[in-house]
Amino acid sequence: MTTRSLLALLAAMVLIGGCAQSGGTSPSASAVASVAPSAAESATEAAPSEAMSPSEAAPSEAMSPSELATGGEASPSEAASADPAADPCAFAEGTGSPAPSAASSPAAATNPDDLLATILEEGVMQVSTDPNYAPQSSQCPDGTFVGFDIDVAKELGRRLGVEVEFEVPTFDLVVAGGWNERWDVSVGSVTVTPEREGVLDFTEPYYFTPAQLAATQASGITDIEGFAGKAICVGSSTTYQFWLEGTLDLGPEGGDVTPPPEGATAFPLETDQLCAQAATSGRTDFDGWLTSSTTVQQAIDAGAPFTPIGDPVFYEPLAAATDKNGPPHDELQAELDRIVSEMHEDGTLTALSEKWFGGLDLTKRQ
Repeated sequence: MTTRSLLALLAAMVLIGGCAQSGGTSPSASAVASVAPSAAESATEAAPSEAMSPSEAAPSEAMSPSELATGGEASPSEAASADPAADPCAFAEGTGSPAPSAASSPAAATNPDDLLATILEEGVMQVSTDPNYAPQSSQCPDGTFVGFDIDVAKELGRRLGVEVEFEVPTFDLVVAGGWNERWDVSVGSVTVTPEREGVLDFTEPYYFTPAQLAATQASGITDIEGFAGKAICVGSSTTYQFWLEGTLDLGPEGGDVTPPPEGATAFPLETDQLCAQAATSGRTDFDGWLTSSTTVQQAIDAGAPFTPIGDPVFYEPLAAATDKNGPPHDELQAELDRIVSEMHEDGTLTALSEKWFGGLDLTKRQ
């Protein structure tokens, strides 16, 4: 366990103990408590019992992007029939990342005060993600994290030459900045907006998702105009809520944005997935749902009573992020940006997108 992991665990125990006395749960305690009970050392994905060097941690042979998409184990026919989005936990093993190649050697820090130096010294990068957004990120019963964002985070760590530990704060804490060193990097499908750029430093986008409206089957809505004056469920503090409230600003990365239906209102819940759960349980206090098209489709495939309506209303540029108010991190930011660009160029991001999103390549700007 790293020093930072131990401090985070002790802080979580204090928070949870305080909440047990007061009868409530603080947001930060909720985030820690949501990790599977077996994950006692933070949300550790692969922290070895003894520190390993980057060469020991990496596979002996690099995997190509096509091998990465199938974990290097499945045959082409098996890969064609496999659907990790339908059963993400079945892909918890065997989805390793390529070892650093000559073009992607483990990083080296020149500034000892930079966060990159700390990460390399400890051999661990702490990454925040949200396991409520399959197939981007979800958590299996054994505590393992799986999904597109998870594979991207592991690949970032692999090319830096370090292990990755996952933390699960609520989304509003991530986009607010001021992380207080509870994690180093966010790889949780955070949309780049000018407002968020005031508190976060972003890499170039690693993929783009379509924002899709869906109507509850009980609503009878058949076109976008049918949402006029209706309540639409969204995740709290998301770009979907901002779009409905008329405050969405994606800057130059965002492209065209369709205006929201007249009089439509946001019905925010803590996460997008709670919208699907609420509709499935029979709630009727909203008539639609706005989230990424991949999240909508997976919910429908799982039986949620929604129907996609119309074309995507905007496309989101999604990037890894660091905290502007955190420790000095210019070198870490530069390395992350370099690696994301490299992963675009060598086809790794395309392979991961096609693996998790039913053959779709969402890594290209629309």
